[in-house]
Amino acid sequence: MNLSEIFAPGLLAGRRALVTGGGTGIGLAIARELGTLGAAVTLAARSEERLEAAARGLREAGIDANARKVNIRKDEEVTALFDAMAAADEMADILINNAGGQFVADPLDVSANGFRAVVDLNLQGTWQMTRAFAARLIPTGRKGSIVNIVLSTFDGSPMMVHSAAARAGVVNMTKSLAFAWGPKGITINSIAPGTIDTEALDAYGRDAMVAWGKRLPVARLGAPDEIAWATAYLCSPAGAYITGTTLIVDGGQHLMGADR
Repeated sequence: MNLSEIFAPGLLAGRRALVTGGGTGIGLAIARELGTLGAAVTLAARSEERLEAAARGLREAGIDANARKVNIRKDEEVTALFDAMAAADEMADILINNAGGQFVADPLDVSANGFRAVVDLNLQGTWQMTRAFAARLIPTGRKGSIVNIVLSTFDGSPMMVHSAAARAGVVNMTKSLAFAWGPKGITINSIAPGTIDTEALDAYGRDAMVAWGKRLPVARLGAPDEIAWATAYLCSPAGAYITGTTLIVDGGQHLMGADR
């Protein structure tokens, strides 16, 4: 679908988006969409080389984009990121918490350290980015938008119990902060993707994932751009009265139960 058929050109002009995990996959698609709509974009992740290549590709497409390295699990790096952005006069008013990760394992095979690492990344890391963003934005009186990318695991996820627990925490955090920060001019929502066709699928067996997609009510895998469009909607004026909610973008996966 042509972009112009969905959103008006320049819809997000004058805004800046900070996208974690923005070097590849869903994060890069979101950054590209927001940038195409006029927002300046800062990509943030651990891999500096990958980030720089992604930012360069966005700039070649006419998007105002740069890259900043950060490990969201390390609070001192998160603080340094926002200090650097403030010093460069590039403080964002849109935060996309897309960085995260997990692995597939039988619950009995998930060690305490494995569980802790996944929760630390997906829940604690998201909190650290969210708190630092709001702490910078609220004193200025600027309005802002936060979108947390979680997973469609609402009927449980037996082979990713660690990630399902962490993402559920993010969903409830989203609701809690919507109450706390709505009066401050900040909306915060989550998007729960289903199985999205990115390079990350290779780690789970692409052929099996494609076959799985054919069982869905919308009988295919999702595209990264479909998550990007949902994100742009929530960050746009059309989403200004939406906060504390989770938008499920999964082709109906959440209707199929945990035994999938």
